[in-house]
Amino acid sequence: QVQLVESGGGLVQPGGSLRLSCAASGSIRSIYTMSWYRQAPGKQRELVAIITRGDSVNYADSVKGRFTISRDNAKNTVYLQMNSLKPEDTAVYYCNAVVQTTSLVQLSSWGQGTQVTVSS
Repeated sequence: QVQLVESGGGLVQPGGSLRLSCAASGSIRSIYTMSWYRQAPGKQRELVAIITRGDSVNYADSVKGRFTISRDNAKNTVYLQMNSLKPEDTAVYYCNAVVQTTSLVQLSSWGQGTQVTVSS
């Protein structure tokens, strides 16, 4: 019913920048929160940043001041601008959206993930 497609991952040197995008499509009536998670090898998935429909944001302490989350409600898209990247930011990044469908069902949907590798 709802699909999330991420893009923008890749290989970048330490100190570099990347911008991730995640577009939601399908039977969407409204999107509540949109967020980014990441999972590094051998570690649990962790919340990186979250943004509400009213643009309230929250960040993991490890990315505060370096990452910025934003959303375009008209495009059902969320972005993650990542600056001053560090090797420890290397992970698969996943997009999540809490959605109300046209059938008035609330769903938590996930994207397929995009790899971010920070290495020299």
